[in-house]
Amino acid sequence: MQTFAKPVRAGFAALLLLVTGPALAGFPDKPVKIVVPFAPGGGTDLIARTMGIAMAQELGQPVIIDNKPGAATIIGTDAVAKSAPDGYTLVMATVAHVVNPSLQSKLPYNHEKAFAPVMLVGVSPNVLVVRAESPLKSVKDLIDAAKANPGKLSFASSGNGGAPHLAGELFQNVAGIKMLHVPYRGSGPAVIDLIAGRITMMFDATPSLLPHITAGKLRPMAAASPQRHRLLPDVPSFGELGLPGMDIALWYGVVAPGGTPAPIVQRLNAELAKIVDMPDVRKTLTEQGADMQGGSAEDFGAFMRNESARWSVVVTQAGIKRE
Repeated sequence: MQTFAKPVRAGFAALLLLVTGPALAGFPDKPVKIVVPFAPGGGTDLIARTMGIAMAQELGQPVIIDNKPGAATIIGTDAVAKSAPDGYTLVMATVAHVVNPSLQSKLPYNHEKAFAPVMLVGVSPNVLVVRAESPLKSVKDLIDAAKANPGKLSFASSGNGGAPHLAGELFQNVAGIKMLHVPYRGSGPAVIDLIAGRITMMFDATPSLLPHITAGKLRPMAAASPQRHRLLPDVPSFGELGLPGMDIALWYGVVAPGGTPAPIVQRLNAELAKIVDMPDVRKTLTEQGADMQGGSAEDFGAFMRNESARWSVVVTQAGIKRE
C-alpha cells in the first residue's frame, strides 16, 4: 500500500460548500483510496500510482494505492462494491470489470448496481505478434495456414477470459478460423513460449510486447486499433487489412461504489480530467503505450455497457468459462 500526500488548501471546504452544496461539503477531508485489483508492478498498478501522485496534489489529501489481487480482479472489486459510497474508496477498473459477469454466473456483488463510473483514463491497444523467425509473414499467411490446418495453430494468452484471450477468440470469429487457445498465468511466460516457438501467435498490449519487438525477438503483424499504433507506425491495423471490428484494447478507468452522490462523482471526474492532461502524466503513461482518454462519467458508463455487451457475445460464442 502506498500513500501520496499534499497539504489541504486553505478554505477548500468552505469554497466547495458554497459552490456545490452539502453533498460536497468538506470533500475530501481525509485520504482517498484507489484499489488496484492486481499485484504491484503491472500496467494497471503503474497507471494508478501515476494518477495517485497527481490526485494528491489536486485534491489536497493523501491518495493511497491499495493492491488487492485475486480471483480475476473480483476480490479487489468486491471490496470497493461494499465500501461506503462517499468518494473515498475507488477502484481502477479494466476490461475484466465488464467481462467477469459473463464469465462467472455468481458474483459477490450486483454488477448492475454496485458501481458508479467516474472516468475512462486510458486505453492500450493490443497487437498481434509472432516470433521473429516464424514462416508466417503476414496476417493473410496466418489465416491461410489456420484454414488449411484447423485447430493446429495456437494462440497464447495471459489467462483464461482475459483481454488477450478474448482478442484471440474475436480474431477467430472475424477471420473464420479455428485455433487452439493456450492460457498462461500472465503475459511473461506466454511470451517466453512464443519466442521459443512453442506457440504460433499472441495478442497483448504494447507495453508487454514492445521490449521483445525492439530486441528483434517478436514480429508485430497487425495493430488491433482503428488506426496504426503510434509506437508501431510501420505496422498496419486490422482495418487496413480488410478485417474490421478488430478494435481490441486493455483499458483503465476509475469507478466508485454505486450510490456515490453525483456531485462527488462530478468533482472526481473534473480532477481526473485535469490530471490526464498534465504533461508529466501524459508523458509517463503514453511512453507505456497507453492512450490518454477523459470524458464524462456518463461517457464512461456508456463505454462500459458497450464493452460488456460486445464481450458477452464473444464469451458465449466461444463457450469461455472461468477456470
